[in-house]
Amino acid sequence: MIFRLQIDKEFTSLGDIAAAIEKTGGDIVGIDVISSGRTSTVDITVNVLDQTHSRSIVDSLERLRGVKVINVSDRTFLVHLGGKIEIASKIPVKNRDDLSRVYTPGVANVCMAIAEQPNKAYSLTIKRNMIAVVSDGTAVLGLGDIGPMAAMPVMEGKAMLFKEFAGVDAFPICLDTKDPDEIVRIVKAIAPAFGGINLEDISSPRCFEIEERLKRELDIPVFHDDQHGTAVVLLAGLLNALKITGKQMSDIKVVVNGIGAAGIACSKMLLAAGVRNLIGVDRDGAIRRNAHYDNPHWAAFAEMTNPHLEAGGLSDVIRNADVFIGVSAPNILKVEDIRSMAKDPIVFAMANPIPEIDPELAKPYVRVMATGRSDKPNQINNVLCFPGIFRGALDCRASEINEGMKLAAAQAIASVVTDEELNETYIIPSVFNQKVVEKVREAVVEAAYRTGVARRTARDANKE
Repeated sequence: MIFRLQIDKEFTSLGDIAAAIEKTGGDIVGIDVISSGRTSTVDITVNVLDQTHSRSIVDSLERLRGVKVINVSDRTFLVHLGGKIEIASKIPVKNRDDLSRVYTPGVANVCMAIAEQPNKAYSLTIKRNMIAVVSDGTAVLGLGDIGPMAAMPVMEGKAMLFKEFAGVDAFPICLDTKDPDEIVRIVKAIAPAFGGINLEDISSPRCFEIEERLKRELDIPVFHDDQHGTAVVLLAGLLNALKITGKQMSDIKVVVNGIGAAGIACSKMLLAAGVRNLIGVDRDGAIRRNAHYDNPHWAAFAEMTNPHLEAGGLSDVIRNADVFIGVSAPNILKVEDIRSMAKDPIVFAMANPIPEIDPELAKPYVRVMATGRSDKPNQINNVLCFPGIFRGALDCRASEINEGMKLAAAQAIASVVTDEELNETYIIPSVFNQKVVEKVREAVVEAAYRTGVARRTARDANKE
């Protein structure tokens, strides 16, 4: 944390301030004088434990005579000052000749070329490498419905990750509406400028309708990362976890807790990968086809899952399960539940920031444990998926991102972990592993050609 202080030297010295901070357990790592005089302004950088510790430091400083705490900020806030992304020109404009070529009158010829052949927009504009990151701010991380303006830092961050990991240009589009019809209408209207649409943090069940309609009505890839990104990385992790346990996808019993957007997408991905016995559980218990559901997505889900019509709550249906998938809420999975699972249980507790069970509690009873947390082994992180998927889709100019492409992406991510490296605490590669994006890209391009949705020649797709 950085504490900006106004200090009246007649009453208090820097030594007094340092002593007060150290007394509270703060570790001073830097002092910067902003202005000097009888009244000085100073920034003091301090390592703190958490926000409560920071507050105690502020309280101790404010008790010092002649000291005023002007502002407190941390490094995360400082990174966000002015936003995290910018638009940059690729071509310098130094003289009138440069201006005439990038703008008027020279640009008119380029505009007419695109008007005559719209596909030239891919070679003559940013469309070929540009993604819209679209959100209405209704399901942001673990924060819920915080609105479009508060969602901007997340969408900016997503745009950064596209660029940093895969060289894909992306821009945040945060919409001040929750109306699915209006969201679809707006995205369709801005689509000419983009080569793909990444939907983000839109609440369920509206996210299903919005994605389905946009996929149907646009000829560019539309991808809801909260659903499909999570599903792809989950499958990658499970492929490797099953190698460790020696079990087959077709033989395992899987329980998925939390049947919202991510839960349904994860379940569909696992079924597509060969799982036969999958049971979805939500607040009212196991979902099954002999029950009635007003939610049409649950009704459809019931038809494809729970083949043995198991009933009851999580503790009932998890008995003898090989795999638990949590995309739900903190601390709903108990040690007793894990102990009732089959031999060598696999637990993916992906609720963030607090998983369905504390990994330390589960550790003695599980064979493989994964979470959504970066401070634990086996993090299921969407960053492993979306940069490479869109890189591949853009390069082959795919009209959509289909199931074959997603399955190929999951297999590619899993393959980054070699047989020699694979173990219980390393089933999924780091997001900083440079092999991930390229392997995912190659797999996605190949799958796009195989499934007939690529619109460039293979030679052109592999040039870039």
